[in-house]
Amino acid sequence: MSPSPNTQIKPLSFEVSADAKDVSIGGVSVASLAKSYGTPLYVLDKLTLTTMMRAYKDAFSTYPAPVNVLFAGKANLSMGLCSLIAREGLGLDVVSGGEFYTALRAGFPLERVVFNGNNKTRQELELAIGQGVGKISIDNFYEMALIHDVVQSLGQGKKVQAILRITPGIECHTHDYIKTGHIDSKFGFPLSQLNEALTQLTQQYADTIELVGLHAHIGSQIFEIRPYLDLAEVMLNLFQTIRAEFGLTLTHLNLGGGLGISYQGEDDPPSVDALAEPLIAKLISYAKEIDYPLPTLILEPGRSLVATSGVTLYQVGSIKSITEINKTYVAIDGGMGDNIRPALYGAVYSAMVANKPNEPCTRKVTIAGKYCESGDILIREFMAPESIAPGDLFLVFGTGAYNYAMASNYNRMPKPAMILVDQGKAEVLIKAETFDDLIAQDLQPA
Repeated sequence: MSPSPNTQIKPLSFEVSADAKDVSIGGVSVASLAKSYGTPLYVLDKLTLTTMMRAYKDAFSTYPAPVNVLFAGKANLSMGLCSLIAREGLGLDVVSGGEFYTALRAGFPLERVVFNGNNKTRQELELAIGQGVGKISIDNFYEMALIHDVVQSLGQGKKVQAILRITPGIECHTHDYIKTGHIDSKFGFPLSQLNEALTQLTQQYADTIELVGLHAHIGSQIFEIRPYLDLAEVMLNLFQTIRAEFGLTLTHLNLGGGLGISYQGEDDPPSVDALAEPLIAKLISYAKEIDYPLPTLILEPGRSLVATSGVTLYQVGSIKSITEINKTYVAIDGGMGDNIRPALYGAVYSAMVANKPNEPCTRKVTIAGKYCESGDILIREFMAPESIAPGDLFLVFGTGAYNYAMASNYNRMPKPAMILVDQGKAEVLIKAETFDDLIAQDLQPA
């Protein structure tokens, strides 16, 4: 059983240079990346990313029924990433018209796309259904009626395949903001509404919607395996009840994603193998116990696929020491606009001064962003080299997920470029925004 990249902090290809004055990722010096593309800069290591994709496929390859691993696009999505995901044989989980359109324009195989989300608009549904989306996850009664109406209005003469999202009442130890499987959630049908939803789908909407399965997602950044095993049992019991009461044999079981990654050395997430083995065993044994045909398994990993492959590169600017409180602020040329997670819910990252990788780190500092907010703090307590100075390159690990995806233009700051590195070569996945990009949609009043 090989180590899973989600249990590491640094990308697989990370190396310190022989002279200990630089580090490289994907065989490319970060100093050269900063010089060529500027900072802040998102960098993705192709080796780590593809290794993680293959780890999921390999870990679940012993499941006796089909397995569809879907990349959760909300974690990080671009046309280039879509192409890479498609080549690796994965599907795609999208939650907006913009994510779906990105996949469409990238030539992604749309039959491998599942459209999630709790408030899909008519425009989004018309786009997705009209273009032949693989499946839609139905989140609520309003959406059910809207999908029915869109299918009728498009007049394509075929049903849309759907899975029903439920809240199974399973909680796990993660941040409240990223819990989604407990009953108090904006996502999915509570179990008390399941019978009514199934009645409508099998009667009122049977001519437009083909229900093929159930979907549940219990949260994000999960370090426990037990909740997934509990979820598998709950879902298979529901499959059995639905077959008995509605005569409907559902064939697709979507267990969502949520597996955690290591942001810091003390983080200890389970590897993909450590999750897959007991989960497969549970599904096989419990399906046999209740005499239910083993369903197609759908998984929607996002963070655990892409986070560790990503780093963000900054340049150090001002350094301000406040002697009265013995505190030093080290400012970088990015911050909450390119990584909102520390300000949003206290996320903590590992980092290093990339041009001084082997110097002793004995100076405690606070890494601050350049945005006009007191809460724009990237790392509250960072042990830096004593010699940290303006112009140094600051490298933050584990930023491949929910950094670019949640980036903003606050303070009218352009979003950084994203670079893919592999075997000594760098490719631009997303160009850096310019000031002209910032004003491109602006209009002057008459």
